[in-house]
Amino acid sequence: MSLSSASSATIRVRAPARLHLGFLDLNGTIGRRFGSIGLAVDQPETDLTLRRSAQHEAHGLERARALALVKKFAGNEKGSGFAVDVRKAIPAHAGLGSGTQLALSIGAAIARMQGRTLSPEDIAPLGERGARSGIGLSAFASGGFIVDGGKGSDDKPPPLTVRCDFPDAWRIMLIFEKDSAGVSGEAETTAFADLPEFPQSAAAHICHLVLMKLIPGLKETDLSAFGSALTEIQQIAGGYFASKQGGSVWTSPAVGRLAHRMRDLGAQGIGQSSWGPTGFAFVDTPDAAQRLYDSLVEEAKGDGLSILVARGRNTGASVEII
Repeated sequence: MSLSSASSATIRVRAPARLHLGFLDLNGTIGRRFGSIGLAVDQPETDLTLRRSAQHEAHGLERARALALVKKFAGNEKGSGFAVDVRKAIPAHAGLGSGTQLALSIGAAIARMQGRTLSPEDIAPLGERGARSGIGLSAFASGGFIVDGGKGSDDKPPPLTVRCDFPDAWRIMLIFEKDSAGVSGEAETTAFADLPEFPQSAAAHICHLVLMKLIPGLKETDLSAFGSALTEIQQIAGGYFASKQGGSVWTSPAVGRLAHRMRDLGAQGIGQSSWGPTGFAFVDTPDAAQRLYDSLVEEAKGDGLSILVARGRNTGASVEII
């Protein structure tokens, strides 16, 4: 089916969640600020369909957000609307990039329906995304392990500086707390404005860890190197944000406790994605992931938590005509 015939079809988009594993430089003394480390994961995901309709409509999950995005992306096109049906949604305000993936998915679907080709970087400003981090855009475009170059002096989304495949055998233990939410929106903007200056020495050390330990560990499938570097990065960043998280490096103390239990049982690279509350830990084989899950699933339930075993996703979003 050609792009020109897409206008009478249905577009399906499936987009990966992403983990935000830390910032490089919250100081910005050399002219660029933030710089994010991220990873696309195979679940949870955004899965939606879009079709022509007599008026703009939204069905399924995240209806209010989805409808607002349809209206924003549709522009001034007259004579018809779009109906979006969100079948699966990444949990909102959980540190997994739900808003970015929903916006990019709807923007990409409408562009495809209209016969236009837009990149995530084209779509992001229209959906008010990519203000600090570019990893959600890169996760949508290509998946994998990602490092972006931070914000410069203009309003462009941060450029992608590193992208590599995540090892097929490694697994990510995701820890969810349903009744907790991370900082987002206006509260996030205020939190960043209220934080003290980030020490330049800490930014330099994080960059050293990323370039000389985290990425080499990933490239050589050395989970010990990757995990110890990531845990240290998380400790530095978590300590900086602690004043906005109840004095702790964890938004959810229960998530933090379970992550430490995972570490005690052999997992590595523990931390919190973005503002949380979602936590993570890494293991090097599917069998290790299953053993860890079986050992801790009941303990997690007792604390109101759930565990999901995810894989790194080395491909971006799929946008297809059905």
